[in-house]
Amino acid sequence: MKLFDILLLSLAAFFVIIGIYEVMTVGIGQAYWLIMVATMLFFGYTLRKKK
Repeated sequence: MKLFDILLLSLAAFFVIIGIYEVMTVGIGQAYWLIMVATMLFFGYTLRKKK
């Protein structure tokens, strides 16, 4: 794994954890963007792994 792959995966995990916390406290409407950022980072990670 390269450094950039590790950073993508770590950031995705970070945004998932923060997103889950925000969903529990303020609701899905306010935390939707966090979950979408986490999803996009994870998709970017899987795309890089396939190449």
